[in-house]
Amino acid sequence: MSKRTAAAERQGEDRPEWDLSDLYSGPDDPGLEADLSQAMKEAKVFQGRYRGRLSKLDGAALGAAIAQYESLEETLYKAMGYAQLVFAADTGNPETGRFHQNIQERMVAVTTEVLFFTLELNRLDDDVLAGQLKDPATAHYASWIRDVRVFRPHQLSDDLEKLLHEKVLTGSAAWTRLFDETTTGLRFPVDGGDLTMTEVLNRLSDPDGESRKKAAKALGAVMGEKRRLFALITNTLAKDKEIEDQWRNYPRPVSERNLRNRLEDEVVDALVSSVSESYPDLSHRYYGLKAKWFGVDALPYWDRNAPLPDADGLAYTWAEAKETVLGAYSGFDPGMAEIAGRFFDCRWIDAALRPGKDSGAFSHPLVPSVHPYILMNFHGKARDVMTLAHELGHGVHQVLAAPQGTLMADTPLTLAETASVFGEMLTFRSMLDGESEPQRRKVLLAGKVEDMLNTVVRQIAFHGFETRVHEERRSGELAAGRLEEIWMEVQAESLGPAIVLDDDYRSFWSYIPHFIHSPFYVYAYAFGDCLVNSLYDVFQQGHPGFQAKYIDMLKAGGTLRHKELLAPFGLDAGDPAFWRRGLNVISGFIDELEAMQ
Repeated sequence: MSKRTAAAERQGEDRPEWDLSDLYSGPDDPGLEADLSQAMKEAKVFQGRYRGRLSKLDGAALGAAIAQYESLEETLYKAMGYAQLVFAADTGNPETGRFHQNIQERMVAVTTEVLFFTLELNRLDDDVLAGQLKDPATAHYASWIRDVRVFRPHQLSDDLEKLLHEKVLTGSAAWTRLFDETTTGLRFPVDGGDLTMTEVLNRLSDPDGESRKKAAKALGAVMGEKRRLFALITNTLAKDKEIEDQWRNYPRPVSERNLRNRLEDEVVDALVSSVSESYPDLSHRYYGLKAKWFGVDALPYWDRNAPLPDADGLAYTWAEAKETVLGAYSGFDPGMAEIAGRFFDCRWIDAALRPGKDSGAFSHPLVPSVHPYILMNFHGKARDVMTLAHELGHGVHQVLAAPQGTLMADTPLTLAETASVFGEMLTFRSMLDGESEPQRRKVLLAGKVEDMLNTVVRQIAFHGFETRVHEERRSGELAAGRLEEIWMEVQAESLGPAIVLDDDYRSFWSYIPHFIHSPFYVYAYAFGDCLVNSLYDVFQQGHPGFQAKYIDMLKAGGTLRHKELLAPFGLDAGDPAFWRRGLNVISGFIDELEAMQ
């Protein structure tokens, strides 16, 4: 690995941009229109053939119907996924926004025609369905049927379901689009230049303290100027969710997400309480340690993710990042490295830095008949190498699960983070083991602890913010100032006394996209990190056949629940000791850092 400082930025190397031609040649590809038109025709035929008749079908016929439904869904997911990728790559372009909206409207029109299918499946008598499941054709989809029917108690009448389905475009989806286009269009004035959201967030881990401060102040000021708009978006979406939750009889704002994540409420509660109780041992202790390294009693919030004072400013080229991650994957399982290598060789990754591009990172699974695509913004930092390892973990998982088919390949959010965080851990361990210089090891270890705190402590604090906002929204609209108060309270509690927060930090809640896109998504990161910590602990202890069991777990996709997936490793997420085991890994790393003083 090169020791060149800021090598990636200096060289101006070509970061890859993805090739979406495996989907369509462009937004005007005739194949896209043909797919959508054919999907509508098939949907109408499907409705005419099966509506009102599921209870009368034998097992073979029901299995055939589900297979047709799956094929139709695959066509739609391919078209919609393509539109999402085009939009993410150039969110600031009104034409891509219009294209994305039009495809979304076409998709809703088609899915409205077949909405009856899952509603009627849920109304099947248990005994009737049990008889149908005896046939292999229907039994193949048993796990999907199980996951659909878990929502039976919350299902509304067909007319209401249809209304909610169609109005999503002018409801939550429209407000989400407004948020995305607004944040992408924002510019942050720093040193005479106008930075994008991606650029200003990247500056928060700049080696220069003054640069970090200017970026933080600019972020706070610009987001603060839009506080009323972001408060309106947040209040509207929270009220929209509350109305639907009440109609569907969900007892708590988080209840629907827990069902979709196939988790019991008590498992999520145990995770949240375990992490919250560990704040003093984890984040408070680490940031107190970091403040000492900086020679102060407490750090300003813009130094929370600052490189250590004696870090050497090492940067990675794209080629070095690729070599680092693939080497770590290969050391664990060559098959994983081979799959990950395809993402580079076949241009399934977009890592270029462009104005208007989505500021986040993701691996989109699309459809099993194609392959996933990864989006990230590569600045050449060690954290970017970890992001690459994270998203490739998702990608490998999605490729391995693809044979399960469109309906059963996807995992719930909590388990979807397993492979990504495991990929990060493999990469970190490889980098740490390859570093013999004590100071460099300290820098790597501190960086890993900070990433884990961001994944576990920070995300549970986000979850606490969401919970309080949605609960308070039930009593009336929250002013922007009240949203800021809640934010400051949960942040102070989670970060501890060694991080100083000022008024400019009050608006930082408003740039978190997960609050808008997927309410209560955030705890999935903490779930995945703690789960992986426990898994990796089992691996380090020499659990027999670990690699093969791990690959089998990924191949299962969404067919198995967390208890079934973890049982081969002797782990149980329902046991409070499971979470303590994962958190102890982070605590142990902090112990090591304290010993380096």
